[in-house]
Order: sequence, then C-alpha cells, then structure tokens
Amino acid sequence: MDDSTLHEAGELEALRRFLPLLPTGDVTELGPGDDAAVVRAADGRFVVTTDTMLEGADFRLGWSTWHDLGWKAVATNLIDVAAMGARPTSLVVALAVAPATRVSALEDFARGLADAIAAIAPGCGVVGGDLGTAPHATVAVTAFGDLEGRAPVLRSGARPGDGVWCVGGLGLAATGLRHLFAEAQDAASEPVRAAAERLRAGAHARAVAAQLAPVSPVAAGTLLADLGATAMLDVSDGLALDAARVARASRMRIAFETAGVEAAAREALALGARLEAALHGGEDHALLCTLPPGVEPPAELAGHAATRLGTVEALAEGEAPVVTLDGASLEPRGWDPYRNG
Repeated sequence: MDDSTLHEAGELEALRRFLPLLPTGDVTELGPGDDAAVVRAADGRFVVTTDTMLEGADFRLGWSTWHDLGWKAVATNLIDVAAMGARPTSLVVALAVAPATRVSALEDFARGLADAIAAIAPGCGVVGGDLGTAPHATVAVTAFGDLEGRAPVLRSGARPGDGVWCVGGLGLAATGLRHLFAEAQDAASEPVRAAAERLRAGAHARAVAAQLAPVSPVAAGTLLADLGATAMLDVSDGLALDAARVARASRMRIAFETAGVEAAAREALALGARLEAALHGGEDHALLCTLPPGVEPPAELAGHAATRLGTVEALAEGEAPVVTLDGASLEPRGWDPYRNG
C-alpha cells in the first residue's frame, strides 16, 4: 500500500484517496468537488451547528487513532443536531494536519467518519470540507439537520411538573479519561499508544471507548421530540453545568434525585467511579430532556437507556434558576475550555 506523506502526495492525490471513502447521504444533490454543496431540506428549514477538536486540548494522538478522531467528530457534532429534535442530514469537515502526516491517516479518518455515520445516523453524508496544514492536528465540523416539519426543541421550554430524563449513560467518558491520564500519560514504562491499547482491551474498555469514540444517542433526538419534549440539550460539559443551562433558559428549578443519577451512571459506578464523574465529568454526549407530566419514553430508546433523573419545579418569587440534588443546591460545575483548558 502506498503510504506517502501529504507532502509527498500533494492535495489532489490526497483528495483522490480520501473523498471516495465518505458517504454522500440521502439528501445531497451536489457533494464534494465544487465550491459548495447542495443539500435538500424537506420543509425549507434546517438546523446547523459547528465545533472544533484541537490536538492537545481535545484529543491526543498518543491515545486516539485517526479512525477514533473521525468517529468522535461525527458523534459529538450530530448529537447537537439531535438535541434540537432534528434528523442529521450532512456534515462539512475541515482537517488541518502536519505535512508529514501519512495519506493513510486521512483514509483512516475518513473511515471513522463513515463508520460513525453508518452506526448512529444512517443517511447522513459528508458533503464537503477542507484540507489544510497546521503544526497540530485540528478538526472542524459543521453539521446540518432537517426538522422535518417539527418545531425545534429549545433549552427554554421546560415547564413545572415536567419529568427530567437522560437518554444515554453518565460518567463513563470521564472514567475512561481518568484511566488514560493515570495509565497512558507517561511513556517511561511502555509507549503511550501501547498503554492506551492495553486499556482499550482491559476491564475499562467501555469507559476508554466512551472517551475516545463515543456512541451518542443521535436517533433518540427525533423520537423524544415526537414524544413532546419541552426542552433538550447534549450533555457534553457535565450534567450539573448543562442542566443549569436549561434551568436558566427556562427560568425553572431542575430537581435531580440521587437515585436517578446513579441509575444513569450505573456502568461508571460499577467501574469504581464516584458520583462526581456523572455530575461534573463531561463528554457523556447523552441527551438531557424534559417531557410533559405522564409522558415516559421506553426504557430503551434507539439502543440507549432512558432514565428519569428528577422533575422540573417552579421557582419561588425572586428565586434564581437553580439545579438541586435531593433538595440541596448543586454547583453548576463541569468542563469550561477557558478555565480547564
């Protein structure tokens, strides 16, 4: 197999090998190769979101494979589309890497994009993007979704009496990150990549995978919207911090119960994690939503567990929006790139 570097192959050859590996999607009229893509939207409206992943701040090539990075770029962006109650339709992906990077790395990245789409959002496509150079790898993704006639589900719609639900697990990604830092940080005893692969094959394999290549509950977004979800968002920065965003936007109290949070974090807790990981760890990429009284999703939704965490409560006059755990105020702490980065 030709394993030239990008510098040796050049952009045209790299694109010749990269683009055929990407899915085109079900609503793409014109995909990669022109100045812009053309994508159909059934009711004339669409949702759009964008995010970046930076080497060092968001991932480490000593831990992640290029396939992991492609997969995570899909999983972490499409869940934001799903949180609006939309069906993901297309992605635009920009990748900047060092010229010494092998073209085969781009191919692995493309396969990661394609495999994640096939697993969590069949019919979505990669319709364009950009390749560039940078001293440290950078991935930038813009994701689009079709509301299919639905009203968007906002953070501001929670109402008193609504149930607070989580679709997906809590705390597992933070548990995986803790083990990576503890056992694959220093190459003194074994190469970092070898240490990461050992962890991926061991007792904490699911936790490490949740951190490096998460399977987000993308398909659950439209299902929750159709059930009447009043508010919804992606739990990416930590349950407490993200719930506080719903509380502020809706001017409500989000009242969690420990039993519910523990149920959503059962897998992480079984691996020795503390409740702290579920409340403040981040990168779960679960869906936090509020549903009207009496509305309950199935115990498993789109292949992910649905767990009731608590209730939305009205505020007393003059009371500020707040998140509580068993009645006590819960600090809105989680991942903040300007404080944690």
